[in-house]
Parts: sequence; C-alpha cells; structure tokens
Amino acid sequence: MRMLIQQQYCFTHSAGEDIYLFTLSNAKGTEVIISNFGAIITSYKIKSGAGIWNDIVLGFDKIEDYSTPAYLQQYPWFGAAIGRYANRIKNSRFELNGKQYILSSNQNGEQLHGGLNGFDKKVWQFISQGEQPQAFLELKYTSEEGEEGFPGNLEVIIRFELNEKNELSYEYRAICDQPTPVNLTHHSYFNLNNGEGTIRDHEVKIYASTMLEQDPTLTATGNILPVANTAFDFREFRSIGEGLTHVDEYDRSFVLDNKNPSGNILLVAEARSGKSKTHLQVYSNQPVLHFYSGKWTPVVKGKNGICYGPFSGFCLETHKHTNAVNIPHFPNSILHPGEVYYHKTIYKVSC
Repeated sequence: MRMLIQQQYCFTHSAGEDIYLFTLSNAKGTEVIISNFGAIITSYKIKSGAGIWNDIVLGFDKIEDYSTPAYLQQYPWFGAAIGRYANRIKNSRFELNGKQYILSSNQNGEQLHGGLNGFDKKVWQFISQGEQPQAFLELKYTSEEGEEGFPGNLEVIIRFELNEKNELSYEYRAICDQPTPVNLTHHSYFNLNNGEGTIRDHEVKIYASTMLEQDPTLTATGNILPVANTAFDFREFRSIGEGLTHVDEYDRSFVLDNKNPSGNILLVAEARSGKSKTHLQVYSNQPVLHFYSGKWTPVVKGKNGICYGPFSGFCLETHKHTNAVNIPHFPNSILHPGEVYYHKTIYKVSC
C-alpha cells in the first residue's frame, strides 16, 4: 500500500468558505485526519500488531462540533493551530520599537493562545496535497494587521506530513511586512488509551532541568527555576497520576536542556501507556515545551461516544519562551520583514 491522502467536503462556513477533512495514511494503516478549519487534527489513529485501532488524540466525530456554543463556553483548543502567540502575554500588551500595543484579552486579563479569535478559529486556505515523498498537506492563513491587536500582516503556511515510520510532523513557515511577535504551536490533547479514561496512568519524560516561573495567572515572570526535588521533575519517566498527588495540575513551560543554537530537530519529550503499550516521542527545534495535564477539559461527548472531562488528555506544546515580548532577557520572539519564522515538530508513535 502506498501513501494516500483523501479529501472530504463537510460544510460551508458562515464566512462563505468550504470546510474539508483531509486524511493522510501510510502502509502501516496509520491515519491522521486534519481540517482546514483551525488546522485541527481531529483524529490520529494507529493500528497495533493485533490489528486494534487506537485514536490517540481527543476530538469530535463531526467538525461542526468544534464551534458549538457548549464547546466554546469552556474552550480547550482541541487539536488546533495556535497563533499569533502561544500561551500567555502579560496584561494583553507589549511594547515594540517604542510603541505600546494593546491586545485582545481572553483569560484573566491576559491574552492566551492568540486571543478571542486566534488561528484556531480561522478557515485556512488549501494550498496543496500529495503523496510524494510521503503524504502531505499544506494550508495557509494570512493574519491581517491589527488582528487581535498585533502589528503587521503575517502570512503563515503549515505543512503536515505522515511517513512510513509513523512520524507525523507539522512545520510552520511565516513571513511578515512589519516587525511582529510570532510564537506558534499546535494543541493536540493526547490519550494513548484510545481516548478512554483519564491520563493519570500515563508516564511522561521531559528533557528539561529547568522551567519558567509563573505568577498567579500562570504567566511567565522571567525567572528560571530548577525542576530538581519538585513535582515538576520529569527528567525520568514519571506517572502523571503520581505527580498529581503533589500538585493540582500541570500547566507549566519547561526550558529544554539542549539550547540547540543550530535549530536541529531533537527529542524533547516522551509519553507512554502500559495499558495500550503505546509510546509517543516528540521531536522539535523549539526551545520550550509546555506540559498541560488537562485539568480544565470540559465535560463533553467526544469521538465514539466517549465522555471527556478533567484529565482526559494531556498536551505537549512546543514553542518559544512564553511572554517573551515583555521579558527582554528571554530569547527573541519578534519576526522582522525579510526573515522566515520556522518551526518543526514531529510526533513518532510506536505500539
């Protein structure tokens, strides 16, 4: 069986744009379904040696369910593209070249994941798809000047690929016409047990000795803290459930140990489930990994009639330092005209 990609029309958005689902598959039977609405990964199905399907991301059976009032009321960003700026920006504002920019605010006075209508709620333009050298899909979104308060026009292309090694990658490229903050990620919620039950029995390993200090609104302060002798030490595999006996939740950005000045794609995190014998590895060229244990996942009916709720899935989000636009000593997150923002993350799954 060769690489395949299929396209299915779903409905026409209120803005007049058609919404599709694209299915990438490989010879092992792995299938990944992606929509041009929010660049959402709706399904990531792998087949075990016994022929049992395991869909390892949370989501809905119908793409329409990603925009219902009930879902948006306690919105968790299931499987969506995040931009222009991942995580939180303090007080929903920043200063650039002597000018202060006021952003839209959508959580406790901060801007979270790009604001009220970030990239997760946009209809992305279909660019191309193909099967060589592996199944791929390219989508584009142009964020206009002033959107959610950000300066300049930003053109973003995301490319998804699925290869024969069961590696699903997403790759962002972005260009701008004015200096502007850019910090993109993708927000899949993983549950390696076919989305069933909680993720307390999962084990996680994060290649980081330090983490970003956070204030009461979970916004980075600029300080770096060691993880040693804390509940946030995941340098060796640790059960999420065991960790949650010490803290209420995980919602923390980890500074990866390898500073990676060359921008190489490196192993940054792993997760595994003894129940399904599934192992997930995350590779990226980004300096930070945000681990979220899903405490605020809403109680909703997901795929296959499964009821989701708190701790139904976890996120491993790769990106730049959070709130870096307000912390001068953090690595730069401003993109300038003539530069190309580049971010690549790979999920490798074995079972």
